[in-house]
Amino acid sequence: MTSTETGHVTGTADKDYNLIWYVEACLDNVLRLETYVQDAEREKDTEVAELFRKAQADSRKGAELGKELLRRRMND
Repeated sequence: MTSTETGHVTGTADKDYNLIWYVEACLDNVLRLETYVQDAEREKDTEVAELFRKAQADSRKGAELGKELLRRRMND
């Protein structure tokens, strides 16, 4: 973990980059979990499928919250 801003390397401040990364990670997780849901359903394991659906919903919510925060900050 670094204590210095590295935005000069990417051209994006760390706090903004981190928020963009977070949204991407949440959305990627939603896609990955879809595969896991399908695997569980194929095995008729409804308990595991439901767990993964709940995790998907949480990841979607995280992505939506992150996107909203990005929208507000980009309009300022």
